[in-house]
Amino acid sequence: MKAEPQEEHRWLEQLLGEWQVTSLSPTEDGPPQAPWTENVRSMQGLWIVCEGQGTMSDGSAGQSLMTLGFNPQTNRYVGTWVGSMMTHMWVYDGVLEDDRKTLTLNCEGPDFDRPGRSASYQDVITLIDGNHRTLTARVQTEDGNWKEIMAAEYRRR
Repeated sequence: MKAEPQEEHRWLEQLLGEWQVTSLSPTEDGPPQAPWTENVRSMQGLWIVCEGQGTMSDGSAGQSLMTLGFNPQTNRYVGTWVGSMMTHMWVYDGVLEDDRKTLTLNCEGPDFDRPGRSASYQDVITLIDGNHRTLTARVQTEDGNWKEIMAAEYRRR
């Protein structure tokens, strides 16, 4: 069985290449985070793999790995995110918004404000143009609103 890429898979190809990543979120306990790099490659047109590396705000090295694809059976984007700074694997389920520039990825994870509990999160990838995109991470608060917890800017190298 060989799956063939669909239009939704081709949308992900806009993310392919090498990117310079800059945090737009100030750190609470120090200077702005040093720039990261991210290399995004395709796996036969069905999946993309985003490998990031850089320096954390505490000066230690950090790595991240994101996978993204599209499931035609559920008509949803799917994927994962892991980072060297935590033990939780984030599992994505998302949709491409009507503007065709914004991919909203829903996931569940540990509630950092209430240990032992979980919370709903979203990672939102927004295409600005062919060489510029953003990633915004947000958590759903107890009142149902979304609170931004991190933002980063990606520029093609």
